[in-house]
Amino acid sequence: MLIIAGYLRTEPTDRDAFVADGAKAVSLARSAPGCLDFSLTADTVDPARINVFERWESEDEFLAFRGSGPDADTATRILGADVKRYVIASVEEP
Repeated sequence: MLIIAGYLRTEPTDRDAFVADGAKAVSLARSAPGCLDFSLTADTVDPARINVFERWESEDEFLAFRGSGPDADTATRILGADVKRYVIASVEEP
C-alpha cells in the first residue's frame, strides 16, 4: 500500500478556489483502479494550506494515474509543498 500525505501552500485568497478546482481530479482519482482514498481539503487553521491525502493499493496504480503531475497553470498556483510518500508493509484494524 502507498500513502501520499502532506500539504500544499497557495495564496490565502486562492486556497478555496484551488480546492474547488481540484474536485475533478479528486473524482477521477477515486474512480481510478487501485485508488482507495484521495482528498484535497482546506486546512481548518491556516488560510494558505491545502491538506493532501491519497491511499493507493500499489505504486504502479498510483503512477498510472499520476502521469506527469499537475498542469502548468496548477503548478504556478502552488507556492510550496511538503508532501511525502509512505510505503506501508501491513495494515491492521485499530
